[in-house]
Amino acid sequence: MKLKRYINQLWLRHRNTDENWYTYLFFLVLRVVLVFIPQKGYVHPDEFFQSVEVMTGDHFQLEHVRTWEFNNTMPLRSITLQFVLLRVPWSFLEFFALYTRRYLDIELLQSYTYLVFPRLIMCALSFINDWSMYRICRLFSLNYEIRLLALGSSWVMLIFGTRTFSNTIELALCSLLLALVAECMIKTNTIIYKKEMLEERYDKAKSISERVRMWRLCKSLPAHNYSHTLLVASICVVGVFNRPTFIVYGAPMVFYWLLRGMGTKTITFRDFNFRMLLFCLSALPALVFFIICDSFYYKYLTVGELQMLQLSINNFVSTPWNFIKYNLDAKKTAEHGIHPKYLHLLVNIPLLYNVLGVVTVVSFAYLLTRFLRAEYQGLPRAQSIISLMTSAIFVPLFFLSLINHQEPRFLLPLLFPIVLLHAPKLYHGLCPNYPFKEEHPLMRKIYNMLLCTQASARPLLKTWYMCNIALAIFFGFIHQAGIFPLTQHLETVMQSKAPAEHIHLITSHIYNVPLTFMNMPSTQVLHLHRETGRRFRRHKDFYIYEYGSLSMPQLVAKIKLIQSYCENKYVSKQQKYRLYLALPASLSDNMLAELQTSGASSNMRTQLKRIFYPHISTEALPRLNFRNDFKTTAHSKLSYSYVSAQLSLFVNEFGLALYELQPARKSQTEKLQTVKLSKRKI
Repeated sequence: MKLKRYINQLWLRHRNTDENWYTYLFFLVLRVVLVFIPQKGYVHPDEFFQSVEVMTGDHFQLEHVRTWEFNNTMPLRSITLQFVLLRVPWSFLEFFALYTRRYLDIELLQSYTYLVFPRLIMCALSFINDWSMYRICRLFSLNYEIRLLALGSSWVMLIFGTRTFSNTIELALCSLLLALVAECMIKTNTIIYKKEMLEERYDKAKSISERVRMWRLCKSLPAHNYSHTLLVASICVVGVFNRPTFIVYGAPMVFYWLLRGMGTKTITFRDFNFRMLLFCLSALPALVFFIICDSFYYKYLTVGELQMLQLSINNFVSTPWNFIKYNLDAKKTAEHGIHPKYLHLLVNIPLLYNVLGVVTVVSFAYLLTRFLRAEYQGLPRAQSIISLMTSAIFVPLFFLSLINHQEPRFLLPLLFPIVLLHAPKLYHGLCPNYPFKEEHPLMRKIYNMLLCTQASARPLLKTWYMCNIALAIFFGFIHQAGIFPLTQHLETVMQSKAPAEHIHLITSHIYNVPLTFMNMPSTQVLHLHRETGRRFRRHKDFYIYEYGSLSMPQLVAKIKLIQSYCENKYVSKQQKYRLYLALPASLSDNMLAELQTSGASSNMRTQLKRIFYPHISTEALPRLNFRNDFKTTAHSKLSYSYVSAQLSLFVNEFGLALYELQPARKSQTEKLQTVKLSKRKI
């Protein structure tokens, strides 16, 4: 019976392993497929305006928005890493696009490519997380199937992992650094154990030949004291220049890299100090490279000054230092929003990691309770992988919680250590055995629902899947998802309009619109005419007015002001213009009612051009509108026609409406009648 039970357990474990592995491969393919669909969801403006908007606009000389973080006076963002990851690949794609345009008559350089190609690069970069997870699991003999499954199925990896956030790069760099530090830790521990064992056998050896053999074996052990020093230091420099918050993420990892082996006979504080010194020296090449590249880009340094060696401290710029100085000013960070200190712990972690986030917080509270009770036997060893991952979670979480402005994406690098520590709980449950002393029906029911490990009931894994699917759909395909189709539509409008026609776009209650997706040549640079070889500057014919979340009366006042400006500027010169308004469809009725109330509808005609589905703005959520006409037809009863009409109206609000606003000009007959009436009065 025992043998049969053992065989069944092995077979079940093998079946579960294969199931987890194939499910992970499915999510791996899904991650790549979601890049090409593409995901039209718009998570945050920094997704474009801290990387793609600037790099694509600079490279292809397109009209783009250059945010305040990239000004030459006090630049806060390093351009070097973005240049390597985006600008260099753009050069190869541009070269390839010349041949597809000439021989295949296919235009690659369009809005779809500007969106998908950078995401494809970030998707390739995201596989660093998978490799690092597999590497650590193999080094420490951990179950990598369930951890890779949790990593691949997380909506953070599916959505954020393929987006052009600096936080996504930070996630990959932290994962890689954790893998290197973990490898150095286990290598050092193994070699120190072998060395101490050989030294003990050397002392106990009775013959000279035995001692010589032990001495040779001890000397043949590989070096470990300064393993991966240059690589670890360079990753830290790249991480800090990518986002200076990498300091709080990398500090515990570097500390464990410096601390490994301490407390043994062979590793002393001298080794600790030498490691620190060598780490600082190894960071210098990458540090100098980034500073010089940023100084050239922001025009602090020129080739002539470098050749003549006419250099001073003012010729160099350190973007991380500018970033830190800016964020140390509480008034400046308050401009981006003030959040409570507990937001990261109680809101952002559960939002990003749902089940595993809650388990992480509860597990840390349990460890803290043991520490306060002086139950040190139940705490992880100081130099263990568990201690490393716990520090990698809660040290940066503590320091980031002290900052006024807190967004969920700031915690993306916590995904890797959270999954490594707690992913098996999704499959095996929080408690392997029945924890209660007495069998009780209610306790047994709670255990079976939440804590059991039976294959037929895995509530944590099911909850994990459902939450990640829901969040991936919302942020990947619904949240602000009408903005990219809007830019594609405007790209067509700009290409088909008359040369002298001007386009004006007003937006409200939506995120900022990336102009590079409209594929318009820049008006700020000189362009080269391919046939004549002459330089020319393109005149500005597109204007955008982004008003955030203005109240409807204020928005209508802005519309009237812009229309009167356009009438005075273009009609008097017999030029044409088009005025568009883009806002969530849930606000269409309010906008039309405000136009009617303010009297602007008599001088302005609104024409609905298109509604881009799906689209949800959290600033203007869809709502059920119980109109009087439906109540009258239904005779205050919930008839089928009434319910279907209400649902239809509700569904139609999940869109981004584009209106064309035209002046209500009088016809020729109306003008003649007005003239006759005026003559009669005279």
